[in-house]
Amino acid sequence: MHPLIRLPALVLALAISCLLTAPAAFADSTFEVSGIHVDASAKSVAEARSAAVASGRPTAWNILFRRLTRQQDWTRQPVLDAATLQKMVIGYLPSNERRSTTRYVADMTYTFNSEMVARVLQSAGIPYTSTTAKRVLLVPMAPGFARGSSWTAAFASPRFAVAPVPFALPPGDAADMTYLGGLNFDTANWEQVATVAARIKATEALLVLATPAGNKLQVTIKRLGQGELPMKTSFEVPLLQGATATYPGAADATMRAIDDMWKNQKAVDYGQKGKLTATVHIASLGQFSALENAITSVPNVASVNVAAMDIGEARLTISYIGSPEQLKTALAQAGVSLRGSGGNWQIVQGAGTVQP
Repeated sequence: MHPLIRLPALVLALAISCLLTAPAAFADSTFEVSGIHVDASAKSVAEARSAAVASGRPTAWNILFRRLTRQQDWTRQPVLDAATLQKMVIGYLPSNERRSTTRYVADMTYTFNSEMVARVLQSAGIPYTSTTAKRVLLVPMAPGFARGSSWTAAFASPRFAVAPVPFALPPGDAADMTYLGGLNFDTANWEQVATVAARIKATEALLVLATPAGNKLQVTIKRLGQGELPMKTSFEVPLLQGATATYPGAADATMRAIDDMWKNQKAVDYGQKGKLTATVHIASLGQFSALENAITSVPNVASVNVAAMDIGEARLTISYIGSPEQLKTALAQAGVSLRGSGGNWQIVQGAGTVQP
């Protein structure tokens, strides 16, 4: 490999031209909001349809805002006018349509422009996360884990199939109980649950302890991850006619707490900014263009500049908002791996591994 050289003006122009014709920005289902029921009447079905589509945008924006932000920031939601919402929604898809000559009814899916959403939230100074949570292992404990317990059953409800932070319960077979049977909430560490987590391809585990305390049920969540310090949060819910009757509502509250716990960890802080230079191995200009386009589609990437290029290799300078770990997570959602630390960074597109 020849040493990297500064890009001559002609080569830089060629690269920029190639980037301008790159594929469309990376599509992210994080910015899709489904199941919005719309119903409107007007002089014609066409007018009714337009009115129905418009009526669903504010509801979709409310859902998206709460999906991306922490509960503590929900009262700060920016109020957007109809014109801004129309520009922000780049597509919609109806289902279950019903119409007459003057009425239109449907369930609508709205797709938001991720860059516009990022600008709105950044202008308001509201931290948010645009990454999708990966599935975690959830271990209900009261005080120990039992697959057939009422506390475990509370999390098996179908309503949690689309939880903001997807999870799986331990199968609870003999193999699991070897590790979970004697698990102690206070002393539990990642090594004790890693084998069970690996069975569902999870790299994090959440232990959820339910403890009756007077007229309340105390729920404590402990997050475990490889190479990470445990993280805890707790809350209380009113105790109904015994703990078993309280468990379904407590499970709902647990899901909200887990969502907030994850967002507090992943939410981008606009006051924290950084810049790094990473080496990229180039197979073709088309591959390089697609890679650069994927990087620029990430909301917390402020800018990407080609610092140097040679045959088969280039260096990109990436300015970003938040921490390097948040940048890694966001890039991974766009199919880009970022590896390294300090002044030695490498990036690669797709599932391939970065060369050492």
